[in-house]
Amino acid sequence: MRIFQKANMATFLHIERDVELMIFMTFFYKMSSAIILCLSIATALQAQTRLTLDECRDMAVKNSKTLEQARTSVEMAGYDRKIARANYYPNISATGAYLYNEKDLSLISDRMSAALTGAGPAIHSAVTGKLTEITQAIQQLPGGAEILQSPIFQAIAAEVAKGDLSSAISKIGNEINDAFQLEVNNVFVGAVSLQQPIFVGGKIINANKIAKLAEDLSKSRYDQEYQDLIVKVDEAYWQVVSISNKKKLAENFSDLLSKMQRDVDISVKAGVATKSDALSIKVKSNEADMMKTKATNGLTLAKMLLCKEIGIDLNSDITLADEGLDAVPTPQMSPKKDMEQIFEDRPETRSLSLATDIYAKKVRIERADMMPKVALTANYLMSNPSSFHGFDNVWGGMFSVGVAINIPIFHGFEALQKTRKAKAEATIYRSRLEDAKEMINLQVTQLRKQLDEALEKVEMAENNLASAEENLRTASIGFEAGVVTANTALAAHTAWLQAHSEYIDAGIELQMTHVNLQKAEGNYITTADNGKQQQ
Repeated sequence: MRIFQKANMATFLHIERDVELMIFMTFFYKMSSAIILCLSIATALQAQTRLTLDECRDMAVKNSKTLEQARTSVEMAGYDRKIARANYYPNISATGAYLYNEKDLSLISDRMSAALTGAGPAIHSAVTGKLTEITQAIQQLPGGAEILQSPIFQAIAAEVAKGDLSSAISKIGNEINDAFQLEVNNVFVGAVSLQQPIFVGGKIINANKIAKLAEDLSKSRYDQEYQDLIVKVDEAYWQVVSISNKKKLAENFSDLLSKMQRDVDISVKAGVATKSDALSIKVKSNEADMMKTKATNGLTLAKMLLCKEIGIDLNSDITLADEGLDAVPTPQMSPKKDMEQIFEDRPETRSLSLATDIYAKKVRIERADMMPKVALTANYLMSNPSSFHGFDNVWGGMFSVGVAINIPIFHGFEALQKTRKAKAEATIYRSRLEDAKEMINLQVTQLRKQLDEALEKVEMAENNLASAEENLRTASIGFEAGVVTANTALAAHTAWLQAHSEYIDAGIELQMTHVNLQKAEGNYITTADNGKQQQ
């Protein structure tokens, strides 16, 4: 008995341990499953990105290479404007030079140098000859012998005879010759010059105006690129919404046909419906499956196109905020703008207007080449050896100021022809501007009428959809009651599908017409410096 009790106790303890282990394993399994489920949900949420239309626009603006290039063009135009402004300021330059000369500089000719070198003997010979003539003349005078024998005359004759005068004169000649031989083997030169334009025929002023207009032109071209990008993004966005709604519609239609298929199969077994009815529904079911397949593939391609436009990976898993809505939202209508305001806001007309102004200013620039130019000049020149100090090896220099006037006289009528060409170009752009205004006026008028038609289409599509919904409900009840044939019920299903499809198309058409009208009216106003939209 004790042995049996011990055995029962051991068995009970073993069972108890097994139960505890099973409870622990069950708890561990449930916790692991919960953790795995949470991680899966988190991963799915991270993998899928939900985007609104505004977010898609912002991403496109941020990632667009075309807009980046346009912003760079605006930046470059700003640099050109600063370059043009620099022409108002004086031009200051400094120059330094070193020259090595092979020979010395001589300020006298070789003949004069030889004359100075041989001046002593020549002068001594001349003096000696004159002294002889004087002596002979004195001898003929009464008392001449006494004069010749006087101490003074004898001293002069002795000095002349000694030749000291020749040496002295030769020394002086050599010194003079050396003084005119300048050592200029190493020459250092420095100069600072200033030139300040005073009057150049209005060329600088108009060049600065053109630079400012060119900067505005680059901003206007940025705006045009921006608006084109917005339209592309909106088209791609609403295309995704359209196909997504078409896909959901095909799925709902398939579900309706599946229910109807089950009812018809029951009716066929009961002898109420024919096999032909079942086959007709089967054909429609196959068509619905094909619609789902096309919608699925089309949705994938449409999302890839949207990813391309907004600058992210083509295979990104995205979902749009307007995909899950039962109906395409109605856009907010903007108040009508005056045509003159539209012309001012449209980047195309702004660009043409700026180009016209640029060529008008260019006419003045070309005309300035036919007018005198006046400039203030100032210079400081220094050198070593200095010409201001007898070419001694010292630094010396001087200032100079003045006014320079340049008067064009004849250059083959070049400036005249350039002026005429600029006038012709201005005329061309003025004509293009007028044509653009006419086209914009026509475009805006057409889009406004198309917008009114799109609103009417949406309203009619809503009414048709309500009628199709009621018709389907009535036909389904009648079919279940056996008072409506399968073909009639199937026709109601088909009409319901068409009404929903037309309602989706009408909503998308309204959105796209509104987008194109916004662009046509110039309502997408941008700031070219940062590329952000301002509405």
